[in-house]
Amino acid sequence: MNHGPQAGDELARELKAGLADQTRVDVAVFPTFVTLPGVAARLRHTGIQVGAQDLHAERSGAYTGAVSGEMVRELGCHLALCGHSERRSLFGDTDSDVNAKVHAALRSGLTPVLCVGETLSQRNADQVEQVVASQLEGGLAGLAADQVAALVLAYEPVWAIGTGVTATPAQAQEVHAFIRRWIRERLPPFVADQLRILYGGSVKPANASTLFSQPDIDGGLVGGASLAAESFIAIVQAD
Repeated sequence: MNHGPQAGDELARELKAGLADQTRVDVAVFPTFVTLPGVAARLRHTGIQVGAQDLHAERSGAYTGAVSGEMVRELGCHLALCGHSERRSLFGDTDSDVNAKVHAALRSGLTPVLCVGETLSQRNADQVEQVVASQLEGGLAGLAADQVAALVLAYEPVWAIGTGVTATPAQAQEVHAFIRRWIRERLPPFVADQLRILYGGSVKPANASTLFSQPDIDGGLVGGASLAAESFIAIVQAD
């Protein structure tokens, strides 16, 4: 919940200018709902895609305050976050809720970015794989192999989000490898090969290259460092 329409438009202007010639990686931003229209218009016909931070599972109806995938797709969105840790912890999204949102995103022509990850207490209790596997099983329920291959997974250790604490590259790689192995054991081989798995948890210019060099980390889901054009551009340009 950062950057209203004016600040969001200014950031979009800076990103458009700073990443105008960038074609090496895929880039997307996820503004607040009230900022989406202006940012989507500002970034139209650039290489920067726009996504929604959340969506409702239904197309329309008596759901005051909710926004559907069809609505944000009409604005020009291409992606939607599903199951971000803050939606799970602060707003009570269950694995079933997240799964419904994943299906809704696909129905409306959006690429779901399914977020999974453990809390500090769960990590300390040696429950990382158990928690992540449960979230994967719940979030991906009912999807065909080609649908899973086309979405994006994001591993966000909850204890490393907004805390300044980052999982070590080895810790992050270990969970990413587990996720890819979990997918490979349940779906045709092409799914695990094609699937992109992002790391989210205090990604900064200083640690981006090291994290992205890990074999199973395909990119980042960037939080605080995305609020300033300079730091976000530096992450995009990290080797």
